[in-house]
Amino acid sequence: MKTLSRADLAHRIDHLILPPEATRLAIQQFCSEARTRNLHGVCVNGSRVELACSLLEDTSVKVLALIGFPLGASDADAKRYEAEVAIDHGAQEIQVVLNIGRLKDGDWCYVLRELRDVAEAADERPVNVILETSLSTVEEQLIACELALDSGVRGVCIGTGLRTAIGIEEVNRLRAAVGPKFEVNAWGPIKDAQAALGLIEAGATRLGTSPCEALLLSLPE
Repeated sequence: MKTLSRADLAHRIDHLILPPEATRLAIQQFCSEARTRNLHGVCVNGSRVELACSLLEDTSVKVLALIGFPLGASDADAKRYEAEVAIDHGAQEIQVVLNIGRLKDGDWCYVLRELRDVAEAADERPVNVILETSLSTVEEQLIACELALDSGVRGVCIGTGLRTAIGIEEVNRLRAAVGPKFEVNAWGPIKDAQAALGLIEAGATRLGTSPCEALLLSLPE
């Protein structure tokens, strides 16, 4: 297994600030850590996008906005509007939760149209589709990847970060489905640097996790 420096891994990490009870102080602390460690980004709920953007202004850390989080079951028009508001507030990337129920219905036209609408609303900012693999079959995951590839989004994200840790086999499967140029991000608990490196070797572009301080400190500078 190849090794990464602390800085290399930091550039691949999105700091997830997911709890609905996260206070302004918590957002400030997360953003401060992301700035200090030069992480790729912080991922926040819609009402915290403007705050995160103000805290990370003039840094390379990106603000990722959650859309339809965590269920993905809201109406497609509501997701589009959420994306538009997030962009207006300064979001640099969009993370939209796939509508698993519609996918299971076989209503693929709905899913595709929804993803295209969000991609359009993002106004050329990168969009990633969050797929909760614990709620979907392998066949449904592969169909979701096909729809994502056809929708104008940039990548797929395995998991909402609220369930179980992401397995290497899931990363391998989705990487094979979307090819080498599409992003495959993995969100969830990551116990140590070895687990993080395993996910990256399996094909993960970025890792979404929190907290990440101990993870980074386990690697050399």
